Amino acid sequence: MKLETEKPLSTKSNMKRRFSDSPYPWLIPLTLLLAAIFLYPVIEIVRMSFTDMSLVDPEFEYTLESYIRLFTLPGFFSMLGTTGFFVFFSVTLQLLFGFIVALLIVRGEELKLRGTVIVRTSVLVAWAIPGVVIGIIFEMLYTETQAGILNYFLSTVGLGPITFLSDPTMALLSVTLANVWRGTAFSMILMYAGLQTVSKDVLEAAKIDGAGPFQRLKNVIIPAIAPIVLVNLIIISIDTFNTFDMVMALTQGGPGNSTEVIALSIYTSIFQEFNLGVGAATSVVLLTINIGMTLIYLRVLGKRGDEA
Repeated sequence: MKLETEKPLSTKSNMKRRFSDSPYPWLIPLTLLLAAIFLYPVIEIVRMSFTDMSLVDPEFEYTLESYIRLFTLPGFFSMLGTTGFFVFFSVTLQLLFGFIVALLIVRGEELKLRGTVIVRTSVLVAWAIPGVVIGIIFEMLYTETQAGILNYFLSTVGLGPITFLSDPTMALLSVTLANVWRGTAFSMILMYAGLQTVSKDVLEAAKIDGAGPFQRLKNVIIPAIAPIVLVNLIIISIDTFNTFDMVMALTQGGPGNSTEVIALSIYTSIFQEFNLGVGAATSVVLLTINIGMTLIYLRVLGKRGDEA
């Protein structure tokens, strides 16, 4: 009888010991914290999207009216078009300029040129500045009077003033350019890290075989960093879809709704029109886009892990 009672106690103590030695005691509090901070608000937003909630009326009903109203709003598809233009050109130019800057820095380091560290640090400054500050800076640049920095310099050569922010097309181009300047630094960081992994021996062998700079770039460098370029593409796409602070500070979505992206539309619906249901439904649309981009990102990482 004594042995039979000791065995369960021994098994129980072993289970406790295994549990205490495992990472679960550390992961459980973190999981609960993340669930409270991230998962619960997401569930609430999805729930609110199926209501007709308003910030000025405590009464609400569960309905599909918010989605119906969202997809039938006259400006919904134009807002999606604006967001698509903003994201496409922002991401494309960020990738291009980030790659060019990273390539120049790597080349400068190979030639042991002075100032490469200063250039790299200067580019990183744009990444460190908050989006609201960047919006204010570019608003000062784009001001359409003689006080505007760009129009002042254009006036010295007999050009301008250019309607950077009052013309709908120019305003969208101006916001996109500001976002490109903001996001190029992050692309440069990833591209620079990718270029560091390119084999020097392979480049030297290609050079000995007679490959010129463009051929080495096309056939050696770009294929070598292609996985990093794809990961960079997905990350900056997600970040650009969620851009709000810079656009809010620069144009507030104007003139009209010409620069109203999805994230800004959510703010407008909730805090200016007080329509919590439509704002939540728009948030679900943005959440769906982000989940899709995240799944692609995880799939890319999985393929890279399998190849490794």
